[in-house]
This record gives sequence, structure tokens and C-alpha cells, in this order.
Amino acid sequence: MLYEYVKDLGEVYVVAPETPKSASGLGITLHKPLRVSVMDLCGFKVYATSGTPSDTIYLAALEITGNVDLVLSGINIGDNTSLQVILSSGTLGAAFQAALLGIPAIAYSVDVESSDELEGNEELEPLLKAVIRESAMFVLKHGMPRGVDVISINFPRVVSRGAGVKLVRASKLKFSEKIDVRVDPRGGKYYWLFGSLLEPEPDTDTYVVHREGNIALTPLTLDMNAIGPRQGVDIDSLNKLVDTLNTALLHSRGYGK
Repeated sequence: MLYEYVKDLGEVYVVAPETPKSASGLGITLHKPLRVSVMDLCGFKVYATSGTPSDTIYLAALEITGNVDLVLSGINIGDNTSLQVILSSGTLGAAFQAALLGIPAIAYSVDVESSDELEGNEELEPLLKAVIRESAMFVLKHGMPRGVDVISINFPRVVSRGAGVKLVRASKLKFSEKIDVRVDPRGGKYYWLFGSLLEPEPDTDTYVVHREGNIALTPLTLDMNAIGPRQGVDIDSLNKLVDTLNTALLHSRGYGK
């Protein structure tokens, strides 16, 4: 879907892990070799890697494509709201690795549990296409807003009537983590990690997606230093991006043409 939405914006390469890599974060593969398989998928070339989402960035930028103008990561099945999730997300991990290489990056995620909820969704898909295309074109034209390394955009499962894009910070937590202890047939213990949803904090990405049914745009920075100078964030540019996306949403619904 992501390829189809942006294939006419330039020379587009698809590089992705060959198997799901949820919660792989910024992990890179150093203890074994990486493999790349080239295949045809629905009429376009795909580079499938044995590594992590972060590995795909280095393989793409340093070996497969050469110079990269923009990285688009996703569309992830499941939202990536809250710092708790962002720090472990493979989708955001790939975007952060791109930012470390100086490449603008946007990550897209949707609060659904399977691709069946996404593909052919007549209500959600036009909004996805509008937001993804316009955000990619905005960054290609204007560059990443000053003080921002990665833009994370999260879509709700059920779009509220007249849903729009909101500029918000990431909440700290989304889940209350728990451990389910079980016993295997030989008497050995094993564990499942899981979490229950917390009440989301207002004016955050989690609240916008899960309570309001709106689309959350969250600008992120790699600078986790508690000391030292910080670059000022260009809020005007971010607001311009949000306005551009909301205008695109109106056009996708048949208004303002």
C-alpha cells in the first residue's frame, strides 16, 4: 500500500524484513550474516532481508540504492503511540536509523490488529493515501522541520466523523506491563509478556488516536541528552504541515475541490 501511494513521487525502492519484526527497536544484526532476496511482488521489485528494520536502512542506503532523499517506514499494523512503544518499535527503529544517517524519515502506523482491517477499508484507505502522499511531498519539498529528526503519524482504527490531523507529543506510557507465568509439560516455567491499556493522557498521541479517533502527528528528536544546547523546533513549519494534511483530508472526502 505504501509503495502504491508514493510510487510516482520519484524512484522508489522497497526494502523490508522478510518476516515480522515487531518490538525489534533499533536493533542491528552483528552476530550473523545478512541475506537479501530480490523478488517481484504485485509487479514491483522488493528487496527482502533476513535482518531487522534497522538493518534494512543500512542495506538500502549503503548498498542497494545509494543516495536516499527520504525514508518512509510502515504502514505498521498496530499504532506506535507513547514513548514506551516508540522506543521498542521496529517501524520507528528504521526511521531513527535513517535519521542517524541524516536522512529525513516518516513513520506510519494504524491502530488495527491485522492487514485485513486495512486493505480495502473504504473509509480509512483514502485518508491514509492523502496523508501519506502529502506528508512525503511536504518533506521532499521543504525538508524536515528544524529540530525534528523523525515524524511519527498514527491513524485510528475507526475514524471519527470529520477526523483531522493533530500535532501532539507522545505520551509516556500506553500499557501497564504484566507477566503471565505458565508451566510446560515437563514442569519448566515459561513466561508471556503482555500489557493492559492505561487511561491515555489528554493532548497526547495515545489520546488522539484511541479516544478522539483523530490522526496524531508527533515530531520526534534523537537528542536524548539532558545537558547541552538544544536546537529550537520550527513549530510554524509543523503547523504548516498539519494544515496541508488536513486540506488533503478534505479533498479526499470530496470537499474543497
